[in-house]
Amino acid sequence: MNAIRLDHIALGLPRAQDAEELFEERLGGVPAGGYDGEPFGFRQWEFVGGGRIEVIYPSGAPGGFVHRFLANGGPRVHHVTMKVPSLDAMLARARERGYEVIGVNRSDPRWQEAFLHPKQAHGIVVQMVEQEAPGGDDLLPVAKPRADAARIVALRLSAKSAEVARKQWGELLGGSGFIQGDALIFRWDESPIAILVEVRPDAEEGPLAIELRAPRNLELPTSAYPGLGARFVQLA
Repeated sequence: MNAIRLDHIALGLPRAQDAEELFEERLGGVPAGGYDGEPFGFRQWEFVGGGRIEVIYPSGAPGGFVHRFLANGGPRVHHVTMKVPSLDAMLARARERGYEVIGVNRSDPRWQEAFLHPKQAHGIVVQMVEQEAPGGDDLLPVAKPRADAARIVALRLSAKSAEVARKQWGELLGGSGFIQGDALIFRWDESPIAILVEVRPDAEEGPLAIELRAPRNLELPTSAYPGLGARFVQLA
């Protein structure tokens, strides 16, 4: 991997199964791997164009970070994961720009990670990962989404400042930014998912909606999807 890319959007839910009806039946996505462990596990689904959504869920004794996340606000969007060519370079870039990087973990050379705290990152956790390229034996086949499946287009966020949004998603995380309608949009060449930032100086920062397209009417609710705490919006 030669460039930074947005890899996936992740929700925090009590159970991964809570997402199956929406992700598989309504949106037509396919399971794309996961892990059952402690104090949390995860599952991913892939959609048309390669965009992925992940669910993290608590396991084991209460007290883990997913337990705390759910206790503090219920099911909702938890983080986005950025795959980076060099974690060292990202840490240096972040610190030069005044970010307090947390949770630096280099215990597994195949998956080294660090995080931006949501208080500094528009109300969302940003996970930065340097991942060793998997070998042939590590690659698991993933079924293709069905023909009428949805395409994950963007995560829409609210931020208080356009300048801070450009600093985070552009200068630090390498997105190409420009104005689209009422929002700033940031794209990565190797990612099908974009970040849309609405500048609302007087509003609370954080995720607003996951936007998608599909060749059929998905009949999505106008409010947060039941049990998931996140709003899914079908674009025309």
